[in-house]
Amino acid sequence: MFVKAPSRFAAWLTPTKAFLCSLLIAMGSVLIAAAWFNAVQAKAIAKIAPHRLSDQVEVTSQLQVEDMEAVGRGFRMLIDLRPDGEAADQPSSQEMENAAKAIGLKFAYVPVPHGDIPDDTVDKLQALLHTNRNVLLYCRSGKRAARAWALAEAKRPGGLSAENIQAAVRSSGQDAYDLNSRIESMVNARAKVSQ
Repeated sequence: MFVKAPSRFAAWLTPTKAFLCSLLIAMGSVLIAAAWFNAVQAKAIAKIAPHRLSDQVEVTSQLQVEDMEAVGRGFRMLIDLRPDGEAADQPSSQEMENAAKAIGLKFAYVPVPHGDIPDDTVDKLQALLHTNRNVLLYCRSGKRAARAWALAEAKRPGGLSAENIQAAVRSSGQDAYDLNSRIESMVNARAKVSQ
């Protein structure tokens, strides 16, 4: 019987080299999958266009039920600050809650009316933000949500200064200048309590 001499490749491919080649291929596959996952996640988050208010809270405009998967990719809790029934194309808070809970996302409904933001609304929002991390707030345009956050943050023990609260609201594309005296008095009140 004739035995064929090993090819140069077979002679080169030792068990150690075969192991290292397999390891490189596996690592490459993992890196490609991770890059793809990160790209998909970044695209999903970009679709809902959140704006950072603090290291744990972001704000956006009106979401739809079909946005829940994207929200779930970047957040642990969703807080709806838009009162039900403001517009015909607006999903109800119940629809949003059902969609959020279907993907394991915490949900709260804290409606903020147009005009003055009631103190009890600020207290409810503050309590939710105190016990939850990685939160997305939304309303029709994001304005009421950012303004309600500003008041809740002003009241929070150890919270940001009035100047930093205003800067955070501005960086989110909103404004709360008309709330400046209310924010400052809340910040001053919390400072007196902590002394």
